[in-house]
Amino acid sequence: MSNAFPLPSIFCLMGPTAIGKTELALQLARSLPIEIISVDSAMVYRYMDIGTAKPDKNQLQQTPHHLIDLIAPDQLYSAGEFCIDAQAAIQAIQARGKIPLLVGGTMLYFKSLQQGLLDVPSIPSAVREALLEELRISSLEVLYAELRRVDPVLAAKLHPHDQQRILRGLEVYRFTHKALSLWQKGSRKQALIQYINVIILPADRFKLQQRINARFKQMLSEGFIAEVQQLRANFALTASMNSMRSVGYRQVWDYLEGDCTYEELLNRGAAATRQLAKRQLTWLRTWPEAIFFNDDDPTLFATIKNLLLNNLRNTIS
Repeated sequence: MSNAFPLPSIFCLMGPTAIGKTELALQLARSLPIEIISVDSAMVYRYMDIGTAKPDKNQLQQTPHHLIDLIAPDQLYSAGEFCIDAQAAIQAIQARGKIPLLVGGTMLYFKSLQQGLLDVPSIPSAVREALLEELRISSLEVLYAELRRVDPVLAAKLHPHDQQRILRGLEVYRFTHKALSLWQKGSRKQALIQYINVIILPADRFKLQQRINARFKQMLSEGFIAEVQQLRANFALTASMNSMRSVGYRQVWDYLEGDCTYEELLNRGAAATRQLAKRQLTWLRTWPEAIFFNDDDPTLFATIKNLLLNNLRNTIS
């Protein structure tokens, strides 16, 4: 194993939403000196607890977690900022003699951290704000048509309803006058750490969908709607902000706006979460240099624990 991973290796525990990553990570932390680094684009927001399935206070007290509750819901947080924060957390954890374990399902964060960031100039927030205003007064269809004109390569890869990536493609083009697809062909700022990817996949997709449905229903019973109401009362939020575009939050927002009934909210929220899991699985199944497990594997915990221990011994030696 030491020959396979010549650089200092960091473990990443990856999988679709509701697969059981958090529970497995906490179980590992009870028997190993682990500190968890969250790789979740929604858990970075403070006060967004129920809808993100954030670890509760007892779990956070038992096992140190990093990159949770970083910013307010009306603030922005980029993949580049995540990379900086994650690398700093890794170094700090190792300096304490502990094992960093990256856990989550935000594939863009994992990709940026492991494969390096695109060397794209920082885009001023005013460019995105102008696009959001255009979106408000026209439509996503109009903006997608513009993207097809200025960056047809990128547009061909995107669903016409993929608002986040359509806006990203347009903001890069408008500020740099160069298509994002061309930037993607360029060099990346390379990561200097070797990552070992442990990916958990569902043995039964239907069972995962059932868990997703049950979890969203439970979130609602735990006060998810009240959580979003409180966020709307305390912050100047809009439906187009990244925090409120998070799966679940957008559907609750629509419910509070009167755009759907409670029953429709239940169905839409679960459906959006299932779509998220589907997108995550598409990424994960083609992830390079990964170790795959099924979630029903009875040796899952013991095998991953041994992988962590062997890597730790090799690093020390």
